[in-house]
Amino acid sequence: MTSAIRFDGVGKTFTTRGRSFEALRDVNLEVARGEIFGIVGYSGAGKSTLLRTVNALERPTTGRVLVEGREISALTGRELGQARQRIGMIFQPFNLLQSRNVYQNIAYPLRLAGLTQAEALDRAEELLEFVGLSDKALQYPNRLSGGQKQRVGVARALANRPDILLSDEATSALDPQTTGEVLDLLRRVNDEYGVTILLVTHEIDVIRDLAHQVAVMEDGRVVEHGSVYDVFSAPRTPVARRFVSSVLHREPSAETLAGLREVHRGRLVQLHVQNRETNDPFLSRIARHHGVDFNIVYGGVSELQSRLFGSLTVELFGDHASVDAAIAELRETTSVVEVDAREVSRVR
Repeated sequence: MTSAIRFDGVGKTFTTRGRSFEALRDVNLEVARGEIFGIVGYSGAGKSTLLRTVNALERPTTGRVLVEGREISALTGRELGQARQRIGMIFQPFNLLQSRNVYQNIAYPLRLAGLTQAEALDRAEELLEFVGLSDKALQYPNRLSGGQKQRVGVARALANRPDILLSDEATSALDPQTTGEVLDLLRRVNDEYGVTILLVTHEIDVIRDLAHQVAVMEDGRVVEHGSVYDVFSAPRTPVARRFVSSVLHREPSAETLAGLREVHRGRLVQLHVQNRETNDPFLSRIARHHGVDFNIVYGGVSELQSRLFGSLTVELFGDHASVDAAIAELRETTSVVEVDAREVSRVR
């Protein structure tokens, strides 16, 4: 894997009025060139602070941040300015210049980089077409919708043909439909330009819909990371499970489980469903083999990155020994969680 970004033991401590706060604690991550990498966490987890170390808006107290092999946290002056030109950034509040029209907002970083007015105009026209705003070139930001403003923000971030694009909660202020449009645009940026995208968000559905890899942060630490499929299909940490359950609703809450128990008197088990290379109907086959009936009472199966995963809560009927035997055989095929209204115990 060729790294576009690497965090080596990154820590960040802020000191205010004699009191210190650790925003980042020993963060070690690699973002491969050309991938979309998401960082998710609740407010205060440290994700935005980590993002801002990539273009040295924040410098780590300990550790190193390497961008395309260079320790950006050690650069200053002209070298830092040149490195930042290869890193675009889009923000939640858009950060557009209100006194300049759309074309001027996009051309501004180009003129700062030394392009002539004609060169800046050509590049701005190219980007306006890319983001679908050619007809808005002379409009001012106060005449644009939130989604249009963010499209201008994306175009401006791409002005200097960056290798890396940073996105700091770029969709948090947008409605669901507009969020989808912006995510489609970022996907095109990655597909057509090959730009590495590092995004931070507290919206786990943004990670699900866009990212290839994800890191989950809590209290300044990365507590879990991996492919989006792996983290979504089998989250290992409590914070990751909370995020995933908030959008997938695969497993019943304690209240829902208590309600299910009042209606369904059989043995309840949860079956973990993953992408399978066989069409074996294992649940019905095993139930028939042991003379057990079953009823699916909760859960579902989702598709992510062209692979299936999910969880089904199943009620099993039959004599005690037959149900025990069926559960034992199910465990040979998939992960099984026996469910009781009073407790849930995981059995592999």
